[in-house]
Amino acid sequence: MKNKKKVAFICVHNSCRSQIAEALTRHFAADVLESYSAGTETKPRINPDAVRLVKQLYGIDMEQTQYSKLISDIPQPDIVISMGCEVGCPYIGREFDDNWGLDDPTGKEDAAFLQVIQQIEAKVLELAKRNAP
Repeated sequence: MKNKKKVAFICVHNSCRSQIAEALTRHFAADVLESYSAGTETKPRINPDAVRLVKQLYGIDMEQTQYSKLISDIPQPDIVISMGCEVGCPYIGREFDDNWGLDDPTGKEDAAFLQVIQQIEAKVLELAKRNAP
């Protein structure tokens, strides 16, 4: 099998949307894409609401398999996706291939998280389909 494309999901803090995207890409598209997430700053832990809901919906424990990383901590990606930075996306040394424009659900009700998780799942499945051999 050919080498899988490396996809990086980039956010400022790498603690919520980008972590969800990394987890769901591993869950749904590990056969097609190698998944990473990173930011320009890190947080001591992944957003607890994101962790709880992804575990509840998919059985994935992001705290066991992932941690907040800087852009310099991940391999050079083939595909770079911004999660949607309200104030301005970090510069990562190249243009983004796509901006998913997702609202940050941090501090909001579960309904806001569930909406973002659904959007990420749909976008991950589409990305996998576009990059399938």
